[in-house]
Amino acid sequence: MPNLANAKKALRQSAKRAKRNDILKGEIRSLRRSFRKLLQAKKFDDASKMIPTLDKKLDKMITKGVFPKNRVARLKSRISLALNRAKAEK
Repeated sequence: MPNLANAKKALRQSAKRAKRNDILKGEIRSLRRSFRKLLQAKKFDDASKMIPTLDKKLDKMITKGVFPKNRVARLKSRISLALNRAKAEK
């Protein structure tokens, strides 16, 4: 346990941020999961409508400091690649 007041505050802040980050990461996981399910069900229109929502959420993760920008870029790329591949296999 920290002794200094600023160290105690930093501990409180980090705990609060960690809780927020877990919630936000869970939202992204569930959105990606539902996107994959739409692709498996061959509902490409719904999946393509979901991409802007996912992109917006992922961009928000950068500003909140949850994900680094390269990770977000990689995830966005993989999402669009998955949709294009699924459409091509159709």
